[in-house]
Amino acid sequence: MNDENLVRRSPELMNANDTGLLVVDAQEKLLSVVSRRPEIVWNIRRLLDAAKVLGVATAATEQYPDRLSTTVPELQQRLGKIPDKLCFSACACSSIFEAWRADGLYRVLVTGIETHVCVMQTALDLVADGWMVYVAVDAVGTRRAVDHETALRRMESAGVVLTSTEAAMFEWCRVAGTAEFKQISALAKETAP
Repeated sequence: MNDENLVRRSPELMNANDTGLLVVDAQEKLLSVVSRRPEIVWNIRRLLDAAKVLGVATAATEQYPDRLSTTVPELQQRLGKIPDKLCFSACACSSIFEAWRADGLYRVLVTGIETHVCVMQTALDLVADGWMVYVAVDAVGTRRAVDHETALRRMESAGVVLTSTEAAMFEWCRVAGTAEFKQISALAKETAP
């Protein structure tokens, strides 16, 4: 029996074929001052690996890389060409979102650095542009907890859906018993750094 066709899916849930994964400014110099760096990079890497398994579109941005370094190697090797920007909002890299819209995507899962600057401004701009926006709270971070928590509350009050890495991976996967599920399950079982 194929029960995935029997379940009416909530419009609040992400799907692999309607969501893009955005990695915002996961750069060495920015991450070096974030206390949760190992956890954040690990979670972004797991999301990128899950996205590859499930065919989720991915993209990344870099904030002023000439001064702030490039994306950390463990993530950069999983990403294609990464556009740079001077604006804090990744929406300045409009070609990403134009391509995703052309492919029928209307949801974006945002990850990266820093929660209260580039991540928040990107999320709020995406909401204003009509996207359904999600933020993986364990795959974003900043230097100070107050900035992180305040930005999460502000984004949520503006309509951004807060989620976690593991929740996102299983939403994209939808069902158990497949080869893809086994790979997602393995990612979920990894030991945190």
